[in-house]
Amino acid sequence: MKALALVDAPEHVCCRYRLRAFEPALAKAGWSLTLRSLARGAFRRWFQFAQAADFDTVILQRKLLPGWQIHELRRRARHLVFDFDDAVLYRDSYDPRGPHCRKRAGRFARTVRLADTVIAGNDFLADCALRAGARPERVRVIPTCVDTEQYTPRISTDEERDAPRLDLVWIGSSSTLQGLEQQRPLWERLGREVLGIRLRLICDRFPSFASIPVVEVPWNGATETDELAAGDVGVSWIPDDLWSRGKCGLKTLQYQAAGLPVVANPVGVQAEMVVPGVSGLLAATDDAWVESAKLLASDPDLCRRMGAAARSSVELNYSVAAWSEAFVASIANLDSIRLPRPASTAGGRIRAQGAPESGHPPGPFRQTFDSERIGR
Repeated sequence: MKALALVDAPEHVCCRYRLRAFEPALAKAGWSLTLRSLARGAFRRWFQFAQAADFDTVILQRKLLPGWQIHELRRRARHLVFDFDDAVLYRDSYDPRGPHCRKRAGRFARTVRLADTVIAGNDFLADCALRAGARPERVRVIPTCVDTEQYTPRISTDEERDAPRLDLVWIGSSSTLQGLEQQRPLWERLGREVLGIRLRLICDRFPSFASIPVVEVPWNGATETDELAAGDVGVSWIPDDLWSRGKCGLKTLQYQAAGLPVVANPVGVQAEMVVPGVSGLLAATDDAWVESAKLLASDPDLCRRMGAAARSSVELNYSVAAWSEAFVASIANLDSIRLPRPASTAGGRIRAQGAPESGHPPGPFRQTFDSERIGR
C-alpha cells in the first residue's frame, strides 16, 4: 500500500513530527510513504495531482488550496486525508490585520468537507473542523508526538545541584521568537529577582537582555535533544488568542521528553500538558512566573522530580510509540483502533459540536462559515 504526502517541505518541522516520525510504523504495517513538496505553479500542481491517483492514500498537510485545486485533488485521490496542527483558518498572532480572514475560512471549510479523514492536532482544531462542516465520523484527534527514544534526560551532579544557577531553556525559530520578545519586561524582571538565572536560547536568532544573561545555542537537528537536556527548566509563553489555542505544544513536549519541568502560561494545550506541582508550573501573571522560578531555583530535587514526571507523561500520552497505531489506522482508513487518551482526547474522536470547552468566540466564528456556504 502506498501513501503520498503533499507538504510544505519534507524537512519542515510539521512534516518531521507529524508524518516522518510515523514512517517506521507505516512500513511495519505494509505501507510506503512518499513525501513531496507541494508544487508551485498551476500546471505543475495539476500534474502533481494527476500522479496522486497512483497512491492508495493522499495526505494534504496544512495547505489550504484554491477551490479548483482541492476539487481536482479530491477527484484524483482514492482516500484524501487532511492533517493540520495549526489554526490555519486564522491569521497568526502577530498579523496586524487580526485573526479573522474570510478567504482562509472558506478554503478551510471546503477542505475539511471534502476530505475523507481529517486529522487534527488537538481538540480546538478538531472543533474548528466540525464547525466548518466536517462530518464528525471523519474527524480524528492525533496530537503532535515526540520520539522519546531520541531524548536522554541529563543526570545532574552534586556540584551542579549545589550551584546557585537556573537555566531556563527556550527552543524555537526566529518567527516564534516574537512571543518571547513580547515578554521582555518579564525576562528582565526574572533576571533582577532570581539569583543565578540564565536564558538558554536554542534558535537561529538571539535577542539580548539587560538583566538576564543569554546562552546562545544555534539550533542543530543533530544536537537539539542534548542541548535541551543541558538546561534546568523549559519555558513557553504564547499569546492568549485563537491562533495560539490551535498550537500543539511541541516546545512543551520536547522539554518534557528531555526530562525537564515546564513553566508555561495556561493557554491552549499547555494547560493540559503541564500538571501544576507535578510536571511543572502554570503561571498566568508575571508575579506567578517569578514565584515559579524562585521555587525551582531553590529546590533542585523538586526540579528533578517534576522532570521525571514530565518525561513519564509524554511517554504515556504524547509519544510516537503511543500513537503509531492510531496514525496508521487513520491513513489506512480503519475504524477498529486502540487509542491512548491525552488529557482532552476521547478515543480518537472529538466532542459533539458546540461543546463549551472549545474556546471559540460564540457569534462571529459561527457566522464566518454560515456566510461562506462553500459548494452550495
